[in-house]
Amino acid sequence: MTMIGAERPDTKAEPDPRAEVIMGVDTHLDVHVAVAVDHLGRRLGEASVPTTARGYEKLLCWAQDFGPVRCAGIEGTSSYGAGLARHFKAQGIEVLEVERPKRRQRSSRRRVKSDPSDAESAARAVLAGETSGVPKSGDGLVEMIRALRTARRCAMKARTQAANQLQGLRVTAPEELLNRLRGLSTKELVAVAARLRIGDDLRDVPSATKFALRSVARRYEALSEEIAELDAHLGPLVAQVAPELVSLAGIGTDHAATLLIVAGDNPQRLRSEASFACLCGVSPIEASSGKVVRHRLNRGGNREANRALYMICLARMRRDRRTQEYVARRTAEGKSKREIIRCLKRYVAREVYRVLIS
Repeated sequence: MTMIGAERPDTKAEPDPRAEVIMGVDTHLDVHVAVAVDHLGRRLGEASVPTTARGYEKLLCWAQDFGPVRCAGIEGTSSYGAGLARHFKAQGIEVLEVERPKRRQRSSRRRVKSDPSDAESAARAVLAGETSGVPKSGDGLVEMIRALRTARRCAMKARTQAANQLQGLRVTAPEELLNRLRGLSTKELVAVAARLRIGDDLRDVPSATKFALRSVARRYEALSEEIAELDAHLGPLVAQVAPELVSLAGIGTDHAATLLIVAGDNPQRLRSEASFACLCGVSPIEASSGKVVRHRLNRGGNREANRALYMICLARMRRDRRTQEYVARRTAEGKSKREIIRCLKRYVAREVYRVLIS
């Protein structure tokens, strides 16, 4: 492997002024490994660079020595490859998302697993037109929403754990303390436990239990304040990005944020509303046999987006008159509730897509 900055080997392919260079990059935390091929699939060379802005620039200069760079296939553009993808796009280089090769797709005879082989596979996937498509740009308001929502989800999970811990501590508390806390809701339990008075020394089980209850309750309150602060930023951001989306029936800030994050800052990268439906895991999969024509559940796609569409459908089935009429009509046709919801999710995905690209 060639480390950029070191002397290059003699086996490097000679530059061809007529050749277009296609790069494949296998991304990692500290080092990216790249392989360059020409438009005919001939291997030009390989290199390794550190994951820094200077390393990205050296990698691009290295590839341009072979000829004009047409595009780059990068693995993990939403994780380890995010910085490299942003740098290439800023330089006008087309970036395509490449899925990491699965084990069963590797040759059973060669059983090759190395960074250069993965990088070369990425380059050849670009040549064969087998890439996942244009990655998210990750440079706008939707990326801000994603970062804030990631922090909110973490805080929500921690708050739920704190509530469960409070309930567990109450169940095993000494009798006198248990009677005092018995029958309280989670909100009431937090309010009482956070204000428990404790002496200077923990001399017995009741005092230690009180200290633990107060500690967890105050953690719960701190997390609630953090969630409220994040919500105060998320609400205006979502409304600014897609005001028409939050105005649709059954779509609140949380569901709108989920769908925006799935589409990204550049929803135009999705070729059609069918692509968006597939991305959300609501595109029907045919499972017909003989005279039976049916479709089954799609277990692929983004499951958070799928859940958001499911919750939107449930909300509309309760409150939206148009949806209720549709459910009644399809029920009369013999459709089950599960099948009706699958149809509704597909319709909602189509409606959301039209709003996102407008």
